Amino acid sequence: MANAESYLGSPYVWGGTTRSGFDCSGLVWRVFQQTGIEVPRTVGPQYEEGRKISRAELLPGDLVFFSTYSSGPSHVGIYAGDDRFIQAESSSAGVRYSNLDGLYWRDHIYGYARFSP
Repeated sequence: MANAESYLGSPYVWGGTTRSGFDCSGLVWRVFQQTGIEVPRTVGPQYEEGRKISRAELLPGDLVFFSTYSSGPSHVGIYAGDDRFIQAESSSAGVRYSNLDGLYWRDHIYGYARFSP
């Protein structure tokens, strides 16, 4: 989580994978790369390759997936505990904490997955 938190406040950039700008899956890819865990670069494969878990099983570092602009997983964040997750949300918000039970996010949850070293 320390790696993910170090990027809080970074801007959102479509396709971005660096501190100068991240998209949602680029943030996940970078954080996991720094911890030595290989994950795919984009949301769909991240969901497909992760081990599916339930919300009750969530631990900090697990991934939370959302169906936003298309059917299937189209957005991802890193679970931080206490029903919060870190995400690269939008060009106006950048990398920040959000709440899983927030008005928008609770209605768009698609699933949860875990990657282990």
